[in-house]
Amino acid sequence: MEDARHFPRKNDSILIIVLLTLLTFLTQYVFRYVDDNTLTSWQWTFSGLDASRIFFLLLAGITASYLLSRYSFPEKNPVIFLFLASFVFGALYWQEPEVILDTSRYFTQAKHLETYGIGYFWAEWGKDINVWTDLPLVPFLYGLIFKFFGESRLYIQIFTTFLFSMTAIFTYLIGQMLWDSDTGFYGGILLLAIPFLFTQAPLMLVDVPTMFFLTFAIFAFIMALSKGGSWIVISSLAIFLAVFSKYSTWLMLSVLVVVLLVYLIQSYKPETQKPKIGTRSCLYRGALIALLSALVTGIIIIYKLDVISGQLSLLNEYQKPGLRRWGESFISTFLFQVHPFVTTAALCSVYAAIKKRDLKYLIILWLVLLIFVLQITRARYILITFPMFTLMASYGLQMITNREVKRFIVFCAIFSSLIVAGFSYLPFLKNMSPANLKNAGAFLSAINTDSVKVYTLPAKETLVNPAIAVPVLDLFTDKAVHYEYDRGHLPLFNDIKESSVRFTWEFTNPLYYASNSNTVRDKAVVVISNSSDDKIPENIEKGIEGYKITGKFMSSAGNFLYNPMVTVYQLRD
Repeated sequence: MEDARHFPRKNDSILIIVLLTLLTFLTQYVFRYVDDNTLTSWQWTFSGLDASRIFFLLLAGITASYLLSRYSFPEKNPVIFLFLASFVFGALYWQEPEVILDTSRYFTQAKHLETYGIGYFWAEWGKDINVWTDLPLVPFLYGLIFKFFGESRLYIQIFTTFLFSMTAIFTYLIGQMLWDSDTGFYGGILLLAIPFLFTQAPLMLVDVPTMFFLTFAIFAFIMALSKGGSWIVISSLAIFLAVFSKYSTWLMLSVLVVVLLVYLIQSYKPETQKPKIGTRSCLYRGALIALLSALVTGIIIIYKLDVISGQLSLLNEYQKPGLRRWGESFISTFLFQVHPFVTTAALCSVYAAIKKRDLKYLIILWLVLLIFVLQITRARYILITFPMFTLMASYGLQMITNREVKRFIVFCAIFSSLIVAGFSYLPFLKNMSPANLKNAGAFLSAINTDSVKVYTLPAKETLVNPAIAVPVLDLFTDKAVHYEYDRGHLPLFNDIKESSVRFTWEFTNPLYYASNSNTVRDKAVVVISNSSDDKIPENIEKGIEGYKITGKFMSSAGNFLYNPMVTVYQLRD
């Protein structure tokens, strides 16, 4: 009787959700100019796109959502379903080019390990290996993949997509431990209702791996407090991995203090079902984890103290004030890059938690609270909090007692996001100028030559150093790349000191790009410019004498300052 008084009948609810799903898309489309995301803004990705096609695809997605909502298979097999669904859908975006300049740094660091070995990597990290504000863990793992499996982007994508899938699983496990399997499952599956995540999972960056390591650290810490034993060591290792993934996790790991406090408070309440541990055990386990974590992380920090202290100074003087200039609005992130159903459910969860006086809710609220209090607005920096945000949404959805209706809402959000990411974001990203490097790399791999000589034209109307494109081209080709970085065109420091791409001018030419011989000409030459009509300087013209153009890659979305254009030359017969 209570359900009948407070909730619409099932069929009425289904109809309301269908209308809301369609109305949500139409509202997003009409007000797309509000989306100020710097990569996949709706005002860019839907420009020139037939929105009616997306609308009809959405109708098909709603139909599929309704059919799926009638079966409980996903909830009965949560781990298998979460892994397969997230990995398969993530793999659909492997055709995306490397659209973010930071890839160049991580590839270069990883290739140093592949070329010179693990010992060299650790000895020269922060010295001969330029690390900007990067921590070593993720480039180290990328380097191991290159060394033991081969220098292929495919292996990197398998790895990052695997971590994305494991994040969904650990999100589920956290929700299950704190509440129940339902809350955990919907928390994990709702990661697929964040279209922005699909654009990040295939990229050779640190954001998705960092999201995984932070989520794993939260899971392992809860397990360690609950069970003790070997989980204390696992938790310490998980914290170590999170600490050396990205500097932003140092702040976000404060959530572990919140976990400890919640467990301590609840240990005084014998009527509480979870957690079932005593106060003394909780304190002992928490202290031991803190001690072990401090020990293992402290060794690395002391060993690289000069590098890390310099990076922290740069973060404080450059990155911190820069966040205000490079930010994106919360409206963009939570109403366009995250499906609005997820955001609405997350907001409702606050009311539900207050009503229940549920202290455990503070664990998933904390990270989201931090980004709002500290005004961390860029979607890539918010990304590591998404698992806790989807758990908030799942918590809010538990207010709906009809399981089919709840499933229908979730799958409508997921299919809407998949359609937007696949038919709007992906075509846009594939036509961006970084795709020229991907396509040129594939072209070079197919021609008869062992090596290529690369020239970059001096930057004119952009503050991006064109040399940063060379490692990205290298990632996409199996040919040996020869490149000599010309530092004769550096801009004035005052012109770039506040630029978000300032790091590109700290590029140093790796030794592995040096040519072994000055007497043997490469059969292929590549010229990278920022415009299709850039004039080739005289010194480069001499370098391409005797060559003919065999490939030109000039795609450009026209929304970004940096547009690498690639021309391939081959020796005349």
